[in-house]
Amino acid sequence: MPAPAEAGRVPGPPDGGWGWMVLLGAFVSIGFAYAFPKGLAIFFKEIQDFFGTSYSEIAWVSSIMLATTYGAGPISSILVNRYGSRPVVMFGGLLCGVGMISAAFCTSILQLYICVGFITGFGLALNLQPSVIIIGKYFLKRRPLANGLAMAGSPVMLCTLAPLNQFLFDNFGWRGSFLILGAILLNCCVAGALFRPIGPGTAQVKSQVTEEGKDALKGKITEDGPMESKTEEEGEKDCFEKVNQYLDFSLFKHRGFLIYLIGNVLMFLGFFAPIVFLAPYAKHTGVDEYSAAFLLSILAIVDMVARPATGIIANSRWVRPRIQYFFSFAIAFNGACHLLCPLASSYTGLIVYSSFFGLAFGMVCAMLFETLMDLVGAARFTSAVGLVTIAECCTILLGPPIGGILIDTFGDYKYMFIKCGSVMVLAGTFLFIMNYYNYRMLAKEEKERKAKEEDPKSVRTENEGQKNWNKDSTQDGPELEPLKEKGEGLKKEMNGTNEV
Repeated sequence: MPAPAEAGRVPGPPDGGWGWMVLLGAFVSIGFAYAFPKGLAIFFKEIQDFFGTSYSEIAWVSSIMLATTYGAGPISSILVNRYGSRPVVMFGGLLCGVGMISAAFCTSILQLYICVGFITGFGLALNLQPSVIIIGKYFLKRRPLANGLAMAGSPVMLCTLAPLNQFLFDNFGWRGSFLILGAILLNCCVAGALFRPIGPGTAQVKSQVTEEGKDALKGKITEDGPMESKTEEEGEKDCFEKVNQYLDFSLFKHRGFLIYLIGNVLMFLGFFAPIVFLAPYAKHTGVDEYSAAFLLSILAIVDMVARPATGIIANSRWVRPRIQYFFSFAIAFNGACHLLCPLASSYTGLIVYSSFFGLAFGMVCAMLFETLMDLVGAARFTSAVGLVTIAECCTILLGPPIGGILIDTFGDYKYMFIKCGSVMVLAGTFLFIMNYYNYRMLAKEEKERKAKEEDPKSVRTENEGQKNWNKDSTQDGPELEPLKEKGEGLKKEMNGTNEV
């Protein structure tokens, strides 16, 4: 039987092998999670006429679905930490199928909110986060490229779903289309089956070893204290540690994480609304239904090429060390496309807009999670993505309805595009300035750290402290060895990662 320290050692990312099959599964799961809410926009005009609703009311269908997909991020992260990616994705695929099949029998817009928005949205959440998380476990050196390829699933699915949805609607109506789409979404269960875990059970053994070390340390510290006070304090700490085991709230003291969070929350206020209203806007200008759906296909085709290309560029030795600047530029470029959209008064102009929009959208999506992992590291990424998505869901929920309100109020789509463009340019500018500050602070802190290491007094003091720690650890017994090893591992892991 291996020693606890050896049993708790998680294998490194293989950067290939079965990882390519995992990447294929992530390609399908991420593709459905991102493309499906956009593809449903094909049915909005007809559903709006069927139920007699306004633009803002029908926009809530996509908004609730997207907000649930992002808002359920912490739940998805907790389930992944507890059960692994494979069962979570398979259960999410089942929920997606049930939600869309139930939506086919809805008799009111409120029922659509529940079936399409909440049930299907929650199923998509259980597909998105685990797929992104497991890529980080299978890839390290090729991670930006792997993320770019996996994110390319979204435009491929959108390119397929846009004409498919129009074909299904023409032949089966929106109710029959929802039944067929529910069956198609069950393929997420097949994609989840490819997510074979790396080193099953190692995470549980590691956490048990860590907990034993923590318990030993707590017993040593509180040995001389009052028994009642110790019991209360241990109860509070155990409760917090139990929650923090699944979601690392110490990330809110991480400077880079906070910059990323604020910029992304602002960005998502204008990120999804242009896609939701692109096809209805084209129909409003007199474009026929199939040509309007073809705009989404053009966007998806360009997006399909942009994502892996962005992953290759981001993985280069010139861009990867400063990938946060590249991400900031992509967001601002996205906003500039929306600001120029009102100038596209003809179908040719809309094709040009869709092409540039697809390029900008693909650039942002390809780096969306890679930049977060670059900031917090793979070990804390599971918690980080859960905390980010719950914060982003508020602006994701409000973005399309606010756009719908602007359309209903002014009777013109251009104000919606101007709003979205302005917000995204502001978000890109904020991220560029704050990432410049963050890079400066990281360089300064690294310089101070090196100067401290070169100072003989500092080195001597640190060595004396290390000797005292080793002496205490030896006296306390072998039960503290796992905790000491974890502390040294964390020190190495946090090298290059700074907290406020």
